[in-house]
Amino acid sequence: MTGPTWGGDQLDLDAYLARIGYQGDRRPTLETLRALHAAHSDSLGFENIEIVLGRPILLDLEALQAKMVRQRRGGYCYEQNLLYAAALERLGFRVRGLGARIRMGEDKVRPVTHALLKVELDGTDWITDVGFGGEALLAPIPLRDGVEERQGAWTFGVVHEKETEAWVLRSRHADGWFDLYAFGTERCFPVDYTVFNHYISTHPRSPFTGRIVVQKPGPELRSTLVGRELVRTRPDWSREVREVAPEEIPGLLDTEFGITLSVADAEALVATYRQ
Repeated sequence: MTGPTWGGDQLDLDAYLARIGYQGDRRPTLETLRALHAAHSDSLGFENIEIVLGRPILLDLEALQAKMVRQRRGGYCYEQNLLYAAALERLGFRVRGLGARIRMGEDKVRPVTHALLKVELDGTDWITDVGFGGEALLAPIPLRDGVEERQGAWTFGVVHEKETEAWVLRSRHADGWFDLYAFGTERCFPVDYTVFNHYISTHPRSPFTGRIVVQKPGPELRSTLVGRELVRTRPDWSREVREVAPEEIPGLLDTEFGITLSVADAEALVATYRQ
């Protein structure tokens, strides 16, 4: 297979880096990877607003740049990680796509619906994922059995399950480890994500087709908006929960999640809540 896998040659790299506020070193080092992951996560919120508004999710790089680089918008896993992969590829990183089964604390076997990335640096594999709508990583984490890593005030870990032969990303909760998702090392390509994206953005049983899902991870605070429920979670696992009125949502998206809608989109979103 020849040519860029992720379309890095089509990326307006300067515009992307300006969008995430990154002004650091562009050499493909671990320090650069850490800084890019943090800057992207801090700048581009997780959101499924296009799906809620009945629009298709377009994964070609031009559409991703138009939405997330040239507008103050975010996206969900395929959008976020495809844009991020293009930037990593352009900067010279060795990037591989992977697919995951969401767990979120449950043992139920779900289909592969989540996109994440693996980067190889100096013989070590790192998981870097800026598109998870659950408890999102704030930095890359080594793909090594038993690893634990503090990221901000949160603790993440990776284990390899012998019985399932899967790797599991997990988060430490007050009562112990909480499985986030399970993944293998089989390589995924952008065309694979196109198939996954069609299912998860259109199927009536998808968690993203019936209600808005927005998240912003941070070192000391996680904010989520699911439907009309706004939840702010702190590292001691205390939660502030409140229901928001439909007309509050566009302003809340802007101030809490860094997502700015056009007037027409804001009106259309509020109207969906009133149906």
